[in-house]
Amino acid sequence: MELVQLLISGISQGCVYGLIALGFVLIYKATEMVNFAQGDLMMLGAFIAFGFINVLGWPFLWGFLATLAVMGVVGVTLERLLLRPMIGEPPFAVLMLTIGLGFILRAVAGAIWGYEDKTLSTPYGGGVARWGEISVGYENIAVVLGTLVLCVLVFVFFRKTRVGIAMQAASQNQLAAYYVGIPVKWIFALVWAMSAMISATAGILVAPLSLINPIMGFVGIKAFAAAIVGGFGSLPGAFLAGLMIGIVEQFAKHGLPSGLEGFSETTAYVILLIMLFIRPEGIFATMQRKKV
Repeated sequence: MELVQLLISGISQGCVYGLIALGFVLIYKATEMVNFAQGDLMMLGAFIAFGFINVLGWPFLWGFLATLAVMGVVGVTLERLLLRPMIGEPPFAVLMLTIGLGFILRAVAGAIWGYEDKTLSTPYGGGVARWGEISVGYENIAVVLGTLVLCVLVFVFFRKTRVGIAMQAASQNQLAAYYVGIPVKWIFALVWAMSAMISATAGILVAPLSLINPIMGFVGIKAFAAAIVGGFGSLPGAFLAGLMIGIVEQFAKHGLPSGLEGFSETTAYVILLIMLFIRPEGIFATMQRKKV
């Protein structure tokens, strides 16, 4: 039964990694930019939700929806003001810009909300579901169910909506998409908005499991490893790799000798190194050179 508990905990943690990794891949597929502030957008979303729900006293659902709206605006604003002028610049310049953006977001969050740990009030916090000898926190169940719902919505959006199909077209061939009338620049802005909203959702889901603080965004580094392991052009690959890293991390934390449990935090990077040796393009590699 203990193995089942570890598996469930690993899946819930892996869902968070997978959601943030989806944001990495979305932006890369559309713009060929790597946003190293993705984890910090998750942190910002968690703090904004804390402001709406805990500080202003809004109901959880309204606070959640308001957070998504605000983070969508944040994503569009970042793309228009910071990232769009960087199109065509060397990848290293974009990399340094997004790393600097992460520092700024952490400083802003600390200045507004402080550096003390905070707890987000949720309707599913603190409860435990029991099936025989297995007990699972409602927070873990909420993370898994919320992630599944979001993944289904993303799948339907890309397969069944005109905007989603336009996004896929723009990610494959920007020039051809432009010639057939697709507003490529606005598609890029929408991708950044979606990425920010997905990260905010991950932050809200994980908030009851790990307290909200300005450094919680560093989990994005593990999500970046998941994006590479899954194949940096594959949305399903990024999510599944996130699940794998979360599960392996939990079992490593349990299986390592006493005093060495902290080394489980390196699980994502060990898996990344192994994958770079065995299959550098990732498990579900679909990357191809885009025409621009």
